[in-house]
Amino acid sequence: MNEPREIVLPRGHNVNFGAPVDTMVALGGGKVVEAGYANECSPEQIEACITRRLPPSCTSSLTTACRKAFSPLEQAAVVARKHNLPLIVDAAAEEDLMCYYQMGADLVIYSGAKAIEGPTSGLVIGKKQYVEWVKQQSGGIGRAMKVGKEGILGLTQAIESYLTSEKTTGAQMVERMTPFISQLNTLNGISAKTVWDSAGRDIARVEITFDEAVLGMSTVEIVQRLKTGDIAIYFRGYKANEGKIEVDVRSVNEQQLMTVFTCIKNLFTENQA
Repeated sequence: MNEPREIVLPRGHNVNFGAPVDTMVALGGGKVVEAGYANECSPEQIEACITRRLPPSCTSSLTTACRKAFSPLEQAAVVARKHNLPLIVDAAAEEDLMCYYQMGADLVIYSGAKAIEGPTSGLVIGKKQYVEWVKQQSGGIGRAMKVGKEGILGLTQAIESYLTSEKTTGAQMVERMTPFISQLNTLNGISAKTVWDSAGRDIARVEITFDEAVLGMSTVEIVQRLKTGDIAIYFRGYKANEGKIEVDVRSVNEQQLMTVFTCIKNLFTENQA
């Protein structure tokens, strides 16, 4: 295990998204080296974590993403080029399949099931050499986690549809969610409003705030009960500890939003009964 395998990762990006990022890296044979702090990571902090004893053979990697107080992708790319290292971007649910590669990333990883709306799968875009290295995982952890032929065909069709279909604009999202927000604001102890994507993308969401004292239920419990109801409803619950959740409306229509409203309304009707 003396071979170079370190992955330099901004500390604030080493999160648990359902599984810890560093665990996922370890399953692939890598070892995370955290750079910077939870709330900041400069190019100098990234560079300081590059192990000097390792040969510049692209066997260490830099992983980053676009976030406030973190190095812009272009700056991380400069550091990676200086040390002849590949720059990896975990784009997850990002919508643009071109921009991160064009900004200097060598490998960009997307979820096939999020913005692309395909089956459970992943998509890696990048330079041929590094993609070939990714393929070597088919002899390791990738073998046990391989996607079936049906999944590959499903993802291929989803990508084709995603690239050719007309994208919903933020303004259209606002129009779709407005009746939903109006209905939510009729419920005692609940307020809703439009919020925009914090990363600057043209994505509008509904932010719902729960007055836990009035409702007699914590936001965490509300999220859990809606998730496990007859109709399973999942929210963006990153601010649940603050009494707030967000609704992403990109993959639902007006009728489905009204179903969500009805489930929220019925939850508190049942609780009061």
